[in-house]
Amino acid sequence: MDAVIVVAGGKGVRMGSDVPKQFVPLCGLPVLMHTLYRIREAVPGAEIIVVLPREHKDYWLTLCGRYHFTVPHRTVAGGSSRYESVSNGLNACHVSADSIIAVHDGVRPFVSVDVIKRSFEIVREKLAVVPAVNPVETLRTGSMDDSRRLSRDACWLVQTPQVFMASVIKEAYKQEYDMSFTDDASVVESTGHRITLIEGNRENVKLTTPMDLAWAEAWLTQKKAR
Repeated sequence: MDAVIVVAGGKGVRMGSDVPKQFVPLCGLPVLMHTLYRIREAVPGAEIIVVLPREHKDYWLTLCGRYHFTVPHRTVAGGSSRYESVSNGLNACHVSADSIIAVHDGVRPFVSVDVIKRSFEIVREKLAVVPAVNPVETLRTGSMDDSRRLSRDACWLVQTPQVFMASVIKEAYKQEYDMSFTDDASVVESTGHRITLIEGNRENVKLTTPMDLAWAEAWLTQKKAR
């Protein structure tokens, strides 16, 4: 059996919400539920492990009852950092070395089913697969007083799920935490594995601010109307 670890440890500070951003209602349903529905649709046979702050687990169970949410999943307590939270999720994955483990942000509800499926197909050959898109803005690097243009074609905005063979990511997470570990791909890359990028979907936005949520409401409403 393959597994998807959904990291949902946000506190909603930048969202300006009284509840953590993963529980904020989006078109009548908490964001995290939209995310889990999408994962279930793409990989129905995978085990889903939701990593939550310990203090939010009871609230999540209450929401599941209130919304009659029935997507099968297990909850695991998170840690003091994303690295520790993913590590806790990995420890809860009782899968074989030749299984696939994906790690996804709980507040990315619009990842396409196609992106998830392609990631799971390609990873058996490439070992580590990450969806990404080219930026549409002009990019510059350097300081405010001394900068130069960067080629958009050579830059990528990294998304999730980041997908790995189980043996690869489990071995990588045996390392001590390092400040250079900004995502799961950077953890795996530090052990010498090459990261393969695939084309993601632009709607796969991490909902972090009130503007993100307003866009998500409009986009989802328009999609349902079509």
